[in-house]
Amino acid sequence: MLACVRTAAVFGIEASPVQVEVDVSFGLPAFTIVGLPDVSVRESRDRVRSAIRNSGFEFPQHHVTVNLAPADVRKAGSSFDLPIALGVLAATGLVTRRDVREVLVLGELSLDGGIHAARGVLPVAAAARRGRFTGLLLPRPNRAEASVVEGLELYPVRSLAEAVSALNDPGAFRAALEPAAAATSDSTPAPPDGDFADVHGQALARRALEIAAAGGHNTLMVGPPGSGKTMMARRVAGILPPLVFDEALEVTSIHSVAGLLAAGHGLITDRPFRAPHHTISDVALVGGGQTPRPGEISLAHHGVLFLDEMAEFSRHVLDVLRQPLEEGSVRIARAVRTVAFPARFMLIGAMNPCPCGYYGDGSRPCRCSPMQVARYASRLSGPLRDRMDLSVAVSALPARELSESPGGESSPPIRARVIAARARQLARDGRLNAQLKGRALRARTPLNSGARGMFDAALARLALTARGHDRVLRVARTIADLEAADAISSSHLGEALQFRGE
Repeated sequence: MLACVRTAAVFGIEASPVQVEVDVSFGLPAFTIVGLPDVSVRESRDRVRSAIRNSGFEFPQHHVTVNLAPADVRKAGSSFDLPIALGVLAATGLVTRRDVREVLVLGELSLDGGIHAARGVLPVAAAARRGRFTGLLLPRPNRAEASVVEGLELYPVRSLAEAVSALNDPGAFRAALEPAAAATSDSTPAPPDGDFADVHGQALARRALEIAAAGGHNTLMVGPPGSGKTMMARRVAGILPPLVFDEALEVTSIHSVAGLLAAGHGLITDRPFRAPHHTISDVALVGGGQTPRPGEISLAHHGVLFLDEMAEFSRHVLDVLRQPLEEGSVRIARAVRTVAFPARFMLIGAMNPCPCGYYGDGSRPCRCSPMQVARYASRLSGPLRDRMDLSVAVSALPARELSESPGGESSPPIRARVIAARARQLARDGRLNAQLKGRALRARTPLNSGARGMFDAALARLALTARGHDRVLRVARTIADLEAADAISSSHLGEALQFRGE
């Protein structure tokens, strides 16, 4: 007998419907899965067989064939366990409906029939809504995540037996279902603790980071060890505005696919802050693998990617950032298909000026030769440096000033200025200044004769590339927005050029 259950496969952060067809026919006992399953899907045969038996049902001693359609798309992941098991039970009559059309099903089975949380539930719920499914049968730990998508009847289940009951008598199952607890945002990408009031001195670096946060600009801080580079970078997430709903939906989808959403948590509202170690590989940074997964740059989408000790990263790893920094996404090509992950992040880098760290520091002598200093600086390629909108030198503070001077301005007023500046940009252009290009950039950055003369002289002196030219204009536009100015003045342009010094 033939049965059919609907589920979905996740590719990147998008989900596509998959039809699970199960045929139970006479013949030698066998359990075959076709339709380009990967290893984890093929292993589901043993999980499904044990889960059915340990749930009090009888596994058919016949020839069982499972087809995952469309058959030309590779299926990966353990969330096919539950739809396959329900398909087998439907084909043998234990599930009363042999063709479940209106409900999408997903979940990983344990050997005792329990159902574990699944990855990528939010993209699947969105696909179910687009596909006009009326319900979603899913693991109970994923209930809060799926509830973000409106218009779906959710059937959260703990076991295979509950899933059978939900399909056989949906009305009785809904009546017995306990109310869902209020969804909370996930704590994984929440900004680290800390306030800019803890930072003593460093007025120039603080100003650079405020400008960067206001316009979404990439920033590089160069200074000796202990000058506060890491401390300041980790406080940037605290001056960024909360995610709007569409941004939160994208960020939550990425973390769901990556398996970083804690059970019982719903929409992420805090901007991500990611700080990978310098030993990270290029695949872990940009994403990839046989079944492509999002990397650190996608996990930092709409947030901050902080590369501490940036010169210690492999140059090859750093250079793979160049294309995502320009396009705001990364495309991972595989033989079967190409997957795109969003990667619109703010890059903050921190590095020492030389291997010993004290080149140019008046308090301690540098032990490095000029060749060592030049070689160390060259670990950041010219094209990558050209993509850093702001570059600021951070000096070490004397011990007396560190202990006696008052702390700087706290994060809340800085955050208020950043939010106001971003609101001006979004109202004017629908995007941040760091994303302005071409005609839109020219239209928003007209220069008067005085500012034009200053800019032309700076272009010649600094030997700026065309990309550097545009990035100076974007930073100047952000500085003007921080001051609620409609036009870019010479002072705005001069400050932007100050942070462009190489």
